[in-house]
Order: sequence, then C-alpha cells, then structure tokens
Amino acid sequence: MAKILDVYLHRELVGHLIQNDGGQMVFDYAENWLQKPDATPLSHSLPLRRKRFTRKECRGYFAGVLPEESKREIIARNLGISGRNDYAMLERIGGECAGAVTFIPAGESLPAPDDHYRALSSPELAGILRELPRRPLLAGETGIRLSLAGAQDKIAVRIVGEAISLPLGGAPSTHILKPAVERFAGVVFNEAYCMRLAAEVGLPVAKTEIRCAEDVEYLLVERYDRTHSQSPKGETLERLHQEDFCQALGIVSENKYQKEGGPSLKQCFALLREVSSAPVLDLARLLDAVIFNFLVGNNDAHGKNFSLLYRYVGTASLDTRLAPLYDVVSTYYYPELTRDMAMKIGGEYFSDRVSIANFEQLAEDAGLAKPLVRSRVPELAEAVLSNLDKTGIEHPVAGALADQIREHFDAFRNRIRNG
Repeated sequence: MAKILDVYLHRELVGHLIQNDGGQMVFDYAENWLQKPDATPLSHSLPLRRKRFTRKECRGYFAGVLPEESKREIIARNLGISGRNDYAMLERIGGECAGAVTFIPAGESLPAPDDHYRALSSPELAGILRELPRRPLLAGETGIRLSLAGAQDKIAVRIVGEAISLPLGGAPSTHILKPAVERFAGVVFNEAYCMRLAAEVGLPVAKTEIRCAEDVEYLLVERYDRTHSQSPKGETLERLHQEDFCQALGIVSENKYQKEGGPSLKQCFALLREVSSAPVLDLARLLDAVIFNFLVGNNDAHGKNFSLLYRYVGTASLDTRLAPLYDVVSTYYYPELTRDMAMKIGGEYFSDRVSIANFEQLAEDAGLAKPLVRSRVPELAEAVLSNLDKTGIEHPVAGALADQIREHFDAFRNRIRNG
C-alpha cells in the first residue's frame, strides 16, 4: 500500500512525497500550489509541473536533505529501518531540516507555530555531544525530528542569550553544533580558523564560535538559513529556504565528488549564472570561494558545500543568491587525507600541481574573463597572507595552519615563476 508524506515549504503545502506500491519514492506537486500565481519550485531540479517526478528525478533533492555515509547507516539501525530507504528516514527525522522544508505524514497536522524546545544544562549538552557518534542527530529520541546533511557529527539547537535548547518536533533551530572529531586532531580549531580567515578577507561566511561543554570542545555555527523577524506577537524565528548545488542539479549525495559524477566547477558557475538574482556579484563570490579553498587547502569543497539561498519563496519577488561559505576546513593539514580536490581547477585535480594556467582554464570553462581571474588569484592570496595572524584564535593548530598556508602559496608562486 502506498504511503504519503505531505511536503511543506514554510507553512504551505507544496506537494506529496510518495512511497508507491513498488517501494519507489516519487513526488507530486500539490494542485493548489501549482495554481498559485507566484508558486515557486521546491528545488531548481524540480521545476513546477503536473507530471509526477520519478525516483531518479527527485532523489537528488530529497535524499540530499538527509545525513550521509556512516551517520546515515547508524541512524537507520537506531530507527530500525533500511539505510537505503530515503522515504522512511524522512518520515522519521524530517521535521527540522536545512532550508524551509518540512515532512509530515499525510493526515497529520503541521505543528502549530508555538514551537517547543527542551532547555539543556552544560552537563546535558556535553552528554549529547559525547553520544552523537552512537546516536547521530539524536534520531529516535522522543520528540526529536532533526535532519542535517553531511557525514560529520552535528546537532541543531536554538540559542537565546546563553541558553541552549533542543528543538522538538519541527521547531526551528538557530545554530549547529559540531563537536571535536577524534580522528582529526584540532578540527574544531581548524574549521574556526579557516572560517574566521575567510571573514577577515571579506568573504561572506557563516558566523562561528569555539565553545566547550565540560571537556567537550565544539564549533558553534550560526545558521544563515534562519532569521529573526518582528510580528504583532513579538520576535519570530523564521526559516529561509535553501538547497545545496547537488540538490539544485539533481545529483545524489553519494556522487557528490566530481570524479564520481558530482558537479564540476563549470557546472557550478553555470548554475549560478542561470538562477542568481545578482549573477555578477555571485559569480565573483564563487570565484573567491574557489580561490580561498585552494589557498587554505580545503580539498573537500564538493557540490554539497555550496548552496543557494532563497528569500520571498512563493512570491513574485523571489530572490536567489549564493549562500555564505560554510564547512571550510583545511584537509591539507591532515597528511593522511588526499591532496586531490573534490572539483578540478582547470583540468587539474591534484592541488600541489595547480598553476595559474589552470585558473585561466577555469576562467574559460566558467565564462569568466581571464585577466580578471589572473589578477584576482594573487590579489586574494595577498589578502589571505596579510590576515593569517588576525583570526584571534589562540591554539597551536592556528599557528600550524598559518605556516602551512604560507608554504602552500610559496610552492604555488614557484610553479608560476617556473611555469
């Protein structure tokens, strides 16, 4: 027998996610949504239409809402479902997701806007952070319906002043907490350093803060897809819709790397040129992000690490922009990780072989002016080098990263001179 999830965007029913009699996941837009004069698609990969979307057509978006890799498998075991069953997982944890999408079993009401939260003491938070490797996203705990994409442990919370709370049901969160990872020493400080450095050189970036609950260090990341607004009842926390580039291109998360069929930089620039409400600004921002990731050694910058942010969904004034940078970590810092980049720069995967000629090829691939790209690389590099010691992070990882970035750029500059 078919099963149905109602799919809401903000608080409007936009469609139905169906697990049909054959166990396949398909999607239909709701007729009332299609009839709205200013209806907007749920995803760039799911244009408005009356014809049903097949599993192949819709899985890139819907599975892209869910966690990945080993975290997905652990969650599935904890919930007693198949790790390959996207529908069942969205049914169980699809309450508070990235963007403004919510999944509710058909026949059930969307939770009232008077959202509920569970306050956490510091010991309770520390216990949750220690528990995440065994219970990712706290899946299966009563009242918790959280889903965040990615393969790293994390949890969504709401912060008001110094108080930290867990959102219950479909209540919106304001921040994401990412605890230390035993396998990668200092990763909290690594990401904080790279994100602060990006901010120092003027790149739009999610705000971060290093915190500690008892002896557990974690990175606090402010969500850019949540915003506060004023209403007659006071301040209201609202969701902004967003999707990553893999979702927008209909590419499943397990193929997020270019070598496995994931987006190329050429595709990323083409996507922005097509959908951005301010393409000139966003193309320049994406170019800066690519250059910055190369300079700091973030070789894991794949299609799910870039997103589109949508404002005024369901109105004639829909605004689509490149989201701020997030998940910037110097993977180069860990010698056991590959030096191959997730996306080629001008035909080159191996970061230690990238030259200015590769950036010129990137300019051609992306439809950008070669002189602009040729001049922007050293310009941004000088800005990075002059701000290496201005992040305010006092930790050995920060010093080591600064030295590494200098060495990385010196090697790049030598390739240019000898090229």
